[in-house]
Amino acid sequence: MKTKQLLLGDEALALGAIYGGLSGAYAYPGTPSTEIMEFVQNNALAKERKIHSHWSSNEKTAMEEALGMSFCGKRAITSMKHVGLNVAADPFVNSAMTGANGGLLVIAADDPSMHSSQNEQDSRFYADFAMIPALEPSNQQEAYDMASYGFALSERLGVPVLTRLVTRLSHSRAVVETENDPLPENKLHYPVNPKQWVLMPAMSKIRNKNLIAQQEDFVKASEASPFNKYEEGHDHRLGIIVSGIAYNYLMECFDGKCPFPLVKICQYPLPASMLQRLYNSCDALLVLEEGQPFIEGKLLGLSTSGKKIYGKYSGNVVRDGELNPDLIAEAIKTIIPAPEGLKEFKVEDSSEIIAPRPPMLCQGCGHRDVYSALNKALESYESPKVFGDIGCYTLGFLKPFNAIDTCVDMGASITMAKGAADAGQHPAVAIIGDSTFTHSGMTGLLDAINEDSPILVIISDNLTTGMTGGQDSQGTGKLEEICIGLGADPKHVRTIDSLPKNHDEMVKLFCEEIDHKGLSVVISRRECIQTARRHASKK
Repeated sequence: MKTKQLLLGDEALALGAIYGGLSGAYAYPGTPSTEIMEFVQNNALAKERKIHSHWSSNEKTAMEEALGMSFCGKRAITSMKHVGLNVAADPFVNSAMTGANGGLLVIAADDPSMHSSQNEQDSRFYADFAMIPALEPSNQQEAYDMASYGFALSERLGVPVLTRLVTRLSHSRAVVETENDPLPENKLHYPVNPKQWVLMPAMSKIRNKNLIAQQEDFVKASEASPFNKYEEGHDHRLGIIVSGIAYNYLMECFDGKCPFPLVKICQYPLPASMLQRLYNSCDALLVLEEGQPFIEGKLLGLSTSGKKIYGKYSGNVVRDGELNPDLIAEAIKTIIPAPEGLKEFKVEDSSEIIAPRPPMLCQGCGHRDVYSALNKALESYESPKVFGDIGCYTLGFLKPFNAIDTCVDMGASITMAKGAADAGQHPAVAIIGDSTFTHSGMTGLLDAINEDSPILVIISDNLTTGMTGGQDSQGTGKLEEICIGLGADPKHVRTIDSLPKNHDEMVKLFCEEIDHKGLSVVISRRECIQTARRHASKK
């Protein structure tokens, strides 16, 4: 018997993992992946089973912790946004060499259109680079079903499985049929060949050959996958290859009855025989995929007979941003001018009916007071530079503060400020949040400590991971001890409450530490106004 639930794509995947015998969830918050961990943490069955679900310091530690649970035979997930997979890339790629013992799903939530991200990278390339299978659900039901399937696939093939979501799927709801009888958790058991988990060159060479030899099995698994399918059509002027959520958009264009033959791809590597069948039976091919032209690039590399392959490289499909039914309809009409059954519709341009609402720091936010004081302090210096970081305080770049000069990736504020100081820049100021500092700022600070670099590091501590909804911050209550423990001079690790009444004192403090001929750390502390309100309401 099954139950119907209305779930986000993130929630569907998380619930599927719980019902699929999950023992541990590891993550660092990042839109659009955050709700996966939050769902596990709040789920009744997960609490009853005492499934481990604690936020990790960053994506690399989350990946390694999940790999450790897999080593012990248990099923684990690690979830992150696409740029978080960059942080986890070292253990992720090497996990293909160690293999998996308990089922291991690495969930990457991509962000086409960059709703809250620095880039539009496509995580499918990581799976291809690591030579492991990948899953890409086209809807919430498949996200749920793929969790248990992915665990079993991981254990059968002996490797981790990447699961790729995109923003529109992660953050939209649909009715999902769920099981009422969850699978039991795996019992503790260890790898049959534990030596392969020691990646010394002699063992890695063996594992690399084995992984290459497994590629044919991975392709066969894709051919047999319930999520990949060949759909017949009567109009062979065009064959369509469509992946993930783009399948839904295509079906909407034709009310679920596409006249063209198509291959739906939701499991990788590419199902070669399905694609060959489509290629042989159609005059030309159109590739529809959310993100970068991953499938299209592979087909162009294999094509030798001269049949035209349309897609993002050809310019028929837009290469940036998200797809939608209208964009897909327009792409098809550039190839087949009057396709049978194509709906005529236009996605409304919301910009004409919705007033713009630019992002801004919350009223009452302590970051506001930090930027106000910092701008005042820097008025007396010639050509000061402020190196920013990833968090809600990145909004200090915008009006009215216009306070930061760079923002590249998590932790880059401190290291870029150090590099600028090495080049002779003064003042060189880094501003970083408490959660970002423990994510990837500590190693950069250690570099600056070791050379006593003449930079000011401001850790704007709001006692939470504010940008993604107020998750726990790993450094809460420990930042001073961490900085001093790394070797910072205690006389120049100073703390102040970032309150309006302390404005003049903050200006004075910033100036004093900028003028110090070495490394200074100022921890400006004030609880996030949103979490403070939630705490107050609970009381």
